[in-house]
Amino acid sequence: MELDEYQEQAKQTFIPTKHHLERLTLGLTGEAGEAADLVKKRLRQDTVSDEEIQSELGDVLWYIALLADELNTSLDEIASANLHKLSQRNDNNTLRGTGHGR
Repeated sequence: MELDEYQEQAKQTFIPTKHHLERLTLGLTGEAGEAADLVKKRLRQDTVSDEEIQSELGDVLWYIALLADELNTSLDEIASANLHKLSQRNDNNTLRGTGHGR
């Protein structure tokens, strides 16, 4: 499945309410926290399957897709821009640096 196709299908499951941007952002952080919590449990030797983590990552992707739509952009555009940024950091030997404007 292509990213933009996923984004279009994800929009079909979104129920609009007030404050879309805020609600989607909070949902994203919540789902990312759930994924992180499963990884933490795995580190403690608890049994957490790949599928459980993947499920949470799917929820993270859903929120990212809807946030991108709210910002009038596509997942393909975001992915391309991110890879370009990382390529430039790699070329500049700043992948391991810190800060937003590396």
